[in-house]
Amino acid sequence: MTEQLPEQSSGTPRHPAQSESDRQETVRQAPEQQGPEREQPHAGVVADPGPAAAPVDRAGEPATPADRPDAAELEDRWRRAAADLDNMRKRFTREVGRERAAERARVAAAFLPVLDTIDLALEHAGADPKSIIEGIRGVRDQAVAILARLGYSRQDEAGVPFDPARHEVVGVVEPDAAGAPPGAVVTVVRPGYGAPEQQLRPAAVTVAQSSG
Repeated sequence: MTEQLPEQSSGTPRHPAQSESDRQETVRQAPEQQGPEREQPHAGVVADPGPAAAPVDRAGEPATPADRPDAAELEDRWRRAAADLDNMRKRFTREVGRERAAERARVAAAFLPVLDTIDLALEHAGADPKSIIEGIRGVRDQAVAILARLGYSRQDEAGVPFDPARHEVVGVVEPDAAGAPPGAVVTVVRPGYGAPEQQLRPAAVTVAQSSG
């Protein structure tokens, strides 16, 4: 007769029953199999944030030492900037010199008619001596007009109140003898030119003595 093998049921094989002591051992080993617990920081202790983030370049990629300029490149940049500054300073100096020369030329050209008038007065001095006086007066008027166009008008008014910004006292007279009110300009000894904020020189004047 053929020996019949015991039938094996499909599914998970059954394990023999565990004893109570074996189950307790399994329970005790379970926490160890889950791995060590993460240690919690103590109160008042700041956790280490880890290594600092590496610097990034403009493209958003971390900058490497090869991307940073070395000492030679920095020195070259500094020398280039210093050379540009020196060239700018020299160019500014040349431009200021040209402006000053142009201004001197304009002022000199403005006085050329004065020289022409003097030449005409000298040419006619032999025929009529009075023409010299007229020539000198004409030269004076031309010079005054030129200074006025340049912004320096003539200041030679008498009888006006004394102004320390416009006048320079060279003498003091009695009000009764001068026939002027106290503190007024009696005579102009030397005219001034220009306003107080832009003045070539103040007018030299005599002033009536003020009371007190």
